Amino acid sequence: MKITLYGDSILKGVVLEDGKYRMDRRWEQRLCDEYGLVIKNSSHFGSTIGKALPLIRRDSEKDFEAGEIAVLEFGGNDCDYDWAAISADPDRSHDCKTPPALFRRQYREAVELIRRSGRCPVILTLPPIHSLRYLQFICRNGLSRQSILRWLGDVEAICRWQAAYSDMALEIAQREGVRMLDLRGAFLRDGRSLEELLCADGIHPSRLGQGIIFDAAAAAIARA
Repeated sequence: MKITLYGDSILKGVVLEDGKYRMDRRWEQRLCDEYGLVIKNSSHFGSTIGKALPLIRRDSEKDFEAGEIAVLEFGGNDCDYDWAAISADPDRSHDCKTPPALFRRQYREAVELIRRSGRCPVILTLPPIHSLRYLQFICRNGLSRQSILRWLGDVEAICRWQAAYSDMALEIAQREGVRMLDLRGAFLRDGRSLEELLCADGIHPSRLGQGIIFDAAAAAIARA
């Protein structure tokens, strides 16, 4: 089975350790080794659905074998803000990188492009984030925590906003009749704390969290 991954640094296997971002794609290699998959990882650090569309469009003009799969994992960067701008002027209105209406439209376009190419799209929900850790991380180099919190209202607004983008991805999967892999549910059902499952930045899965991604993917492959 051939699979192409389109997503951001989560699917790329990025972890934060000792203050540095590193790549750990052992969960991906395990899937290849244990299930005979051929995976092309076209994910990119910082990617949004809009940034990925040109690549998906180009890829969709190629010839594919029957049964090939294209996995989509977006929303984590789409929902993010220019925190430096918010820190400098918390009383102004600020838009995220991909506002909801545009996110839905571009995600549906990606699904349609993949279908036209003959591949089967699979949409992933987003692993949860840890709001307080993320706020501490974005303020580490001097941004005003007080100003950002004033704009947010409360720190958990970060988590709620990110969850809304995960819900939009789920909604698109349901409306378009697309297969879905619920990573968010897998993390929340795990039983371990988010502090264990996420890196110090509050957004990237730790090595334990990457194990959940492997287990969820392996279970989906077994069901298929």
